[in-house]
Amino acid sequence: MNSKLNIVVRVDLDHAKALVIAKGHITVHSVNALYVVAKRANSIRQGLYLELDVSHAVVDDEALEQLQACSQTHHLPALIDPYQKPCDISVLAPRRRDTTSRPELLAA
Repeated sequence: MNSKLNIVVRVDLDHAKALVIAKGHITVHSVNALYVVAKRANSIRQGLYLELDVSHAVVDDEALEQLQACSQTHHLPALIDPYQKPCDISVLAPRRRDTTSRPELLAA
């Protein structure tokens, strides 16, 4: 998988929805780029429902926690949006891979 972050935005003004699709590797540093795009999409129309689709990205745990916190508080981080405009945001999380477990060796 490419580590470069690729973001596509699809907006449906008739239904007041925006879909932000991210692919690549999302880290605690690159998540800020995603926030900036989400802020711009959120500014298009008041009451816009914003869905962040990171299901095709590799997302570091800390970055995913930050995205989920935004979803729960309905605000983007203050560093990105100092005015704290309400943001109805939902995160479509990546498929989880269990990287902590290793196959057990069978004793003969």
